[in-house]
Amino acid sequence: MDLDVLNMFVIAGGTLAIPILAFVASFLLWPSALIRFYYWYWRRALGMQVRYANYDDYQFCYSYRGRPGYRPSILMLHGFSAHKDMWLSIVKFLPKNLHLVCVDMPGHEGTTRSALDDYSISGQAKRIHQFVECIKLNRRPFHLVGTSMGGNVAGVYAAQYPEDICSLTLICPAGLPSTTDSKFIKQLRELQESKRIDRIPLIPSTPEEMADMLKLCSYVRFKVPQQILQGLVDVRIPHNDFYRKLFLEIADEKSRHSLHENMSKIKAPTQVIWGKQDQVLDVSGASVLANAIPNCHMYILENCGHSVVVERPRKTANLILEFLALLHSMDNNKKQA
Repeated sequence: MDLDVLNMFVIAGGTLAIPILAFVASFLLWPSALIRFYYWYWRRALGMQVRYANYDDYQFCYSYRGRPGYRPSILMLHGFSAHKDMWLSIVKFLPKNLHLVCVDMPGHEGTTRSALDDYSISGQAKRIHQFVECIKLNRRPFHLVGTSMGGNVAGVYAAQYPEDICSLTLICPAGLPSTTDSKFIKQLRELQESKRIDRIPLIPSTPEEMADMLKLCSYVRFKVPQQILQGLVDVRIPHNDFYRKLFLEIADEKSRHSLHENMSKIKAPTQVIWGKQDQVLDVSGASVLANAIPNCHMYILENCGHSVVVERPRKTANLILEFLALLHSMDNNKKQA
């Protein structure tokens, strides 16, 4: 073989080996770095840009894609201990010409965390309203989406700031009483009785606890490598004290049933999506909302748990788009009548 050709293969092989070795090293030694890279990569691949907005001395971190147009903008509120990037799995299936905004909830990821802040559901709704005014999202009514804790906040927001929104999607929202205790609620009661409330199932501190949390939140069983479980824990551990404080705040009597207390005030067209096998928040909550909110559209997803956004992203995205199309069609019919 020609020496130059041989050298070319050696150089090419060495060039390819460097990123492969870097990936393997990250996977084995720094899995948390690999997880951060994963989110960074998918944000770029999906065209999501990260920005910051300031309200006085408070900073909001958010990602967005597209610009406001003739269709309503969509604001997405994530759940407890998550962050704005949890929506990427749904963003993948939404049209690129839709204006999407995903914000880090108060105290999460890049948004300000303060010991003096009000992390009750009502307090979080006020903060999100400040964010909305900050980026002038409410120049026109927008569609609001929230899941779990974010669903609780979204419902309260819709009740307290009805002029801001044109429609609402609640995905397995918290804030509702239930006649049937979920597996998570039963676990909490057992921990309270044994005075081990510090070991909240949604706040893992070991790879084993992380695996248990994933099983609790998902009907679909994901096979997650030990290194990735460790990385997920490493990312969360520095924030666990805050998560405990936040959990006790939103589980307090002031916030526990916030959505239930405000649902009769929700006038915007509302869509409720719930996983039938939800072990965190019982699916019976969907009927509670459907009976309280006029013309509420309810969808129960089979073979799906609490993590609807992760387990059924394509279906969830399609349901949201179909709901918005239906509302647009109804609005046009009213104008023509």
